Amino acid sequence: MLSFAITVFLSAFLLFQVQPIIAKMILPWFGGSSSVWSTCLVFFQAELLLGYLYVHLLHELLSPRRQNIVHCVLLLLSLATLPVVADPTWKDAAFENPTWNVLVVLAAAVGMPYLLLSTTGPLMQAWYARSFASLMPYRLYALSNLASMIALLSYPVLVEPYFRVHDQAIAWSAAYVVFVVACLGSAWQSWKGVSSERELAATSAVATPRPPWTECLLWIGLAMTASLLLLAITRHLTQDVAPVPFLWVLPLSIYLLSFILCFDAPRYYYRPGFLAALPLAFLAIDRVLDGAGLDVPLLVALMSLSLFVICMVCHGELVRRRPAVRHLTLFYLMLSIGGALGGTFVGLIAPAIFNAYFELPIGLFLCAALVISVLWRELQPRWRGLLLLALLAYGYRLGGISVDYVEDYRLVLRNFYGQLRVADVSDEDLGVKRKMFHGRVNHGEQFLSPEYRRQPTAYYCENSGIGLALRSRADDQPLRIGILGLGAGTLATYGRAGDEMRMYEINDQVVDLARSEFSYLADSAATIVPVLGDGRLMLESEAPQNFDLLAIDAFSGDSIPTHLLTLEAMRAYLRHLKSDGLLAVHITNRYLDLRPVIAAAASQLGMTALIFDLDPAADDRFCRHSVWVLLMSPERAAKVPKAMQAADKLSPRPGFEVWTDSFSNLLGVLR
Repeated sequence: MLSFAITVFLSAFLLFQVQPIIAKMILPWFGGSSSVWSTCLVFFQAELLLGYLYVHLLHELLSPRRQNIVHCVLLLLSLATLPVVADPTWKDAAFENPTWNVLVVLAAAVGMPYLLLSTTGPLMQAWYARSFASLMPYRLYALSNLASMIALLSYPVLVEPYFRVHDQAIAWSAAYVVFVVACLGSAWQSWKGVSSERELAATSAVATPRPPWTECLLWIGLAMTASLLLLAITRHLTQDVAPVPFLWVLPLSIYLLSFILCFDAPRYYYRPGFLAALPLAFLAIDRVLDGAGLDVPLLVALMSLSLFVICMVCHGELVRRRPAVRHLTLFYLMLSIGGALGGTFVGLIAPAIFNAYFELPIGLFLCAALVISVLWRELQPRWRGLLLLALLAYGYRLGGISVDYVEDYRLVLRNFYGQLRVADVSDEDLGVKRKMFHGRVNHGEQFLSPEYRRQPTAYYCENSGIGLALRSRADDQPLRIGILGLGAGTLATYGRAGDEMRMYEINDQVVDLARSEFSYLADSAATIVPVLGDGRLMLESEAPQNFDLLAIDAFSGDSIPTHLLTLEAMRAYLRHLKSDGLLAVHITNRYLDLRPVIAAAASQLGMTALIFDLDPAADDRFCRHSVWVLLMSPERAAKVPKAMQAADKLSPRPGFEVWTDSFSNLLGVLR
């Protein structure tokens, strides 16, 4: 018993430890987009499906001892793929097709070890049931989910803050070797548990009936619904409600907790209570989607509790309908198919076919419909009719919410890098103002009236740090200016005749909107040179540009691509600056305090960092609160223009470790 438990625990722990390790390793190659995380999850769910299919075929087609031999050989072969380190040569082709390239990189880096880890849970349960016929193996599934949750929660607290990502990968690879040894030990114990092949044949002769396909489809549907809503609610929490980098951990932990409770002891799923709570969960999510003016902590709590109720119902009903141990591998195969379908729909299909985040309303309707189908045979005819009417009414309501996603916007677009919306709002004094949103975060705005349309606005107004830097130039010599992150193109208003502005933008849809919906680029007197691709990677591949000023403003909402703030990134930026050039970094953020990050890098590089924290007056129509840091040589800092002398000097935080490409600690800068 102990060897099986150790093997299952180790495999599940390593499964969920490698996910953030490998995702963090490749995140900079794909622009730091949050979609990298969801695509990684799709890959891991697909690998899980392949692993469960392998176990099912192994269990159905081979005798017990042949199963042992085949699996042990594959385990030993997988050691040749270590360590799990992604090949950096993939960086060059990352943007040609980011979704598929993420999948290919993951397959090459961690495909074989992850596949074999994913087989361990159901395979060990099958072998355990064979060795200990009197004991139920399903509790091992609860143990594996407990290990998964421990791995998930420990990474941001105990691993990421203290170890560099390459060291994490090496340590994980060493732990995988330990897992292989433990799994070989369990295989040996299973081998001894089978006295003869004849005994197996005799046992198989009294096999229980195979579950009907209708039951298998219901298993798939319940698992798919939980997986779909997990990803959809995670997306909502991280992009539309509170884009805190670690917030994706919370819903996944809730999802795993529901597995632990339901599979460890079915009594935890108190069916009448959870079924009664399900409509309340739907109402709570409805209030959030309705745009009610709730504080972020309350929004997070409502979404998290609702997800818990939904997952408990889906997984609780799965446990109620689980088959006899003889068909255990089929059961887990159906669960993995459902999980993969839900993840694929949210991570791959929805961004390709929808222009807004319709997958959350779809998932909610599917959940309600499945619960009714599960209860159908138990209900009296009048209750069936009432529930069908309620389902139709709920579907109508969800349809209205979906319409609200796109109604009253000029344009709504979506791709791998997220959702973009353009809206016109009326200002009673200054006329119509056009805004660009990424999720719910303003990424630029412009007044459309001829007298104000060339006026810089929002985080780039004349009183902001970047505005002061560009307006306080002492001479009329043409300037070369680099900008990472285009947005609406507001900074183009500062361009003068003879200036050249190179604007680096990763999202081609942003470039299209800046040209078609805003006039900043067209109105600028400067020469505008758009460069499509990740700003840092583009700069690293270019010859020195000799910029007079380089502005870093390539953040997606409040969730930052950390690879743009590392010491190596700063060195790449400085390579493109003149000796007296300015590096401007936009660090306005509601959830993260990025001051110590910039201060530590500036100290390492011998630069002076001046911080400009603008809090405009309430009646200021052009400015928003903004925080910019200007990095420059000490000699340049001693001669800054009078308009910039009110800035504070940014000092390093004692004990704060500088961020590098192999180390960053977002937990340390949470507000």
